[in-house]
Order: sequence, then C-alpha cells, then structure tokens
Amino acid sequence: MKIKDIQEEIVDEFSMFDDWMQRYEYIIELGKNLPLIKEEFKVDENLIKGCQSKVWLQGEKNDDKIIFTADSDAILTKGIIAILIRVFSNQTPKDIIDANMDFIDEIGLKEHLSPTRANGLVSMIKNIKMYALAFNVKN
Repeated sequence: MKIKDIQEEIVDEFSMFDDWMQRYEYIIELGKNLPLIKEEFKVDENLIKGCQSKVWLQGEKNDDKIIFTADSDAILTKGIIAILIRVFSNQTPKDIIDANMDFIDEIGLKEHLSPTRANGLVSMIKNIKMYALAFNVKN
C-alpha cells in the first residue's frame, strides 16, 4: 500500500471521533498494538533526541524497503510512533524521503500535543527520514 493511501486511511479513522479525548484513547490503543522492538535495539544510539519520553526507533532494509520497529516508555508517545511506523514501515527509502506529511495537520495531531510532544513528533519524523536517506545512499 502506498504512503498516501495509508495516510488517507488514518485521516478517515481520526474523522470518526467527535473529540480529542476519543482520539487520544485511539492513539493509546494503536500504541498497544505496536510490534515491539527487540531488546537488543533498545540502546542509546536508537533513542530519538528531542523527545520528552524515551523513544527507540530502529530500521532495517529488507529488499528495497525499510522495516521499522519502535518502542516508548510513554503510552501516548508509543501511539504516535505506531502511527508513523504504520505509514512508513515497508516502504522504499525514496518514497519515505518524498512523502508529504500533511496528514499530521489534517488529523490535528501537532496542534493537540504539548509543545514538547510536538517537538518529539517532529524528531520522530526526522529520524525516519534520516534512515531513509542513509539507506537510499547505500543503493
């Protein structure tokens, strides 16, 4: 499935909720279904800088696609990274680099996060794009 299609699915899912409390609960639920990162990857090199809570992100290239795994010590943050992994995991480096991030604004995520969490979201996206750049260069 293409990144744009996954993003549209997420926008549709978020539009079903009437208020942000329901959306927060949904984000937390998504975090509970996040495929966990292997313990061996929960190291400082995989910690995302700029996040209030601890977020580990690891990417591996499989054929021409990047598979991401992640974890966080905070339930809301875990849900946020779960959304990003759903969008970007199993995509090509080029598609990740070229991806538009408007869906974040469409669901209103950044504006409903505390400033430190919003910064963390930006850092998560930056790290995902950096993985894509690194794997794209190795081609």
